[in-house]
Amino acid sequence: MEAVALRTLRIRALTRPSTRRNPWSRWARSTTPVVRWSSSTSNTASVFPVFRDVPPLREVRKKMFREGKEVGFVATMGALHDGHMSLVKHALEENTDVFVSIFVNPTQFAAHEDLDAYPQTWEEDLKKLKQIQDEHAASSGPNSDSRIRGIFAPTVKVMYPTLPPSSDIAGNGSFVTITPLGNQLEGASRPIFFRGVATVCTKLFNVIQADRVYFGQKDVQQSVLIKRMVKDFLIPTKVRVIPTSREPDGLAMSSRNVYLGERRRKDAVVLSKALFAARDLYNAGELRGAMIRNAANEVFRREAVAKRKDGKLESSCQIEIDYVALSDPENMAMIRDSDKIDPSRGAILSAAVYVQPVDEPKIQDELDQRLVRLIDNVIFEPREGARG
Repeated sequence: MEAVALRTLRIRALTRPSTRRNPWSRWARSTTPVVRWSSSTSNTASVFPVFRDVPPLREVRKKMFREGKEVGFVATMGALHDGHMSLVKHALEENTDVFVSIFVNPTQFAAHEDLDAYPQTWEEDLKKLKQIQDEHAASSGPNSDSRIRGIFAPTVKVMYPTLPPSSDIAGNGSFVTITPLGNQLEGASRPIFFRGVATVCTKLFNVIQADRVYFGQKDVQQSVLIKRMVKDFLIPTKVRVIPTSREPDGLAMSSRNVYLGERRRKDAVVLSKALFAARDLYNAGELRGAMIRNAANEVFRREAVAKRKDGKLESSCQIEIDYVALSDPENMAMIRDSDKIDPSRGAILSAAVYVQPVDEPKIQDELDQRLVRLIDNVIFEPREGARG
């Protein structure tokens, strides 16, 4: 692990005791076939069907098949933000009908990761979906009559009907693994993560049977893995990857940003600054792997020095690098420091950091802060006319 930290991070901070519930209790919760939601300002025609089980949704899809509808699908874990809305917007523009799933998938959380702490904002999520649909309907853009036809929000038992989901790499269950792609970078830091992602996406794709599925570039390794999975398992859907949505200061939008709080949020922007600096160097003509990664690492180092005053921190917290990696855009294979980027292919520069709790809490919310892991990446576009 390459670390640039404002103080030494002890390993036990990364493996804090979990308060996670017994998976059997979560798995055994009852299911409801379908419920409905509408905002106080909506009318009956704009109500979203919310499917809790598979058979009712499949009946709706059968009708769409007969009618020749084109269906788009956006898979989420809820806590929706503008990045998710961008995916839904693209889906509405490119299809006649759209489904959105809201399901916090337990099999992509390790035992030390607090599954139950993942933000759940159901009412707000549905209001945002209603708003983006209304904006689309009022536009003069393509497919302005397309609609969100349903929200798939299954229980854990619906998605894992035989056994409760396991967070053990050797646990029992039916899983989808994509190797070696799923074992690199994020897969090395979170060994069960991509197994959980591939498994749940296979299930969701099987249920929805969409013509197109939409993922964000922020989770770039996930997007590459899903493309590989769709190709290898002959799944008849097209994977659309939409550019990362960012805050005005460059921070990539993420459901996990809500954990940061105001002060840590200001410090976290160093992640995107580092990636942008490396991208600028590539765009200026640099191809050497070592120089590209050094450009990103130098931003982390410079920020660390700038935050010190008389040996004390001026920033609110410490940030430690998990990795800064340069990869092939098709298979995420590592581009070593001794190698050069093939300009005809381009590359992906990705990074992950740990944002520590604030050093000197000032309010109650800061006393309750936890370690936050953030990821981001930038695409180095192939150069026109370049040869490998």
